[in-house]
Amino acid sequence: MPALIAGKTIKEATPRGQILLEQVGLSDRLHHKPNELSGGEQQRIAVARALMNNPQLVLADEPSGNLDEENGLSLHRLLVHLSESFGMTFVVATHNIDLTRRANRVLKLSEGKLSVAR
Repeated sequence: MPALIAGKTIKEATPRGQILLEQVGLSDRLHHKPNELSGGEQQRIAVARALMNNPQLVLADEPSGNLDEENGLSLHRLLVHLSESFGMTFVVATHNIDLTRRANRVLKLSEGKLSVAR
């Protein structure tokens, strides 16, 4: 949908969509409807949708919150790879310690106060 909204045809959008589904581990779910996906699968699809048009900035609220540990780690590696390889900036709100360890910069919000954690 994001590519179609951006004016691309289905023929133009399909290869990129297939690549993104592979990167989030869902290439086998290409023809499934949203109600046929688990919550974790829907969350990974949301990440693929957010990346469809190669944005410079991605805002993410708990992107791995509904994922099991293995899929969460895979998603974290993907976000770091995209940031490093394509210059994408990710602003992520998370409680996930693994994801914060991978971040270039960490800000902490506690009791209404923002501080630099790293």
